[in-house]
Amino acid sequence: MQQDDEEVRITRWDFPPGAVTGQHIHGWPYVIVMLTDAIMRVDNGSSVTDVPLKAGQAYHRPAGVEHDVMNGGDQPMAFVEVEIKRPEALRFA
Repeated sequence: MQQDDEEVRITRWDFPPGAVTGQHIHGWPYVIVMLTDAIMRVDNGSSVTDVPLKAGQAYHRPAGVEHDVMNGGDQPMAFVEVEIKRPEALRFA
């Protein structure tokens, strides 16, 4: 865990090949920023999809997403996850 306060939780995740998160539900909207090139295998409960991602690539998802994520490649996978605990509090200029 890199930061965890009333507004955000920032976590770095490192997965060796084949490692999984386990099935989970995201309680907050979140942003993922890839630190490595990777193949992220996502199981949403009804289908499994391999998503090739590049280092530096980012994406976001809303609260309520349920899935299991696995390193589907043969190299270590790393990313930073930023969970937005209070999206209403964020103001952008």
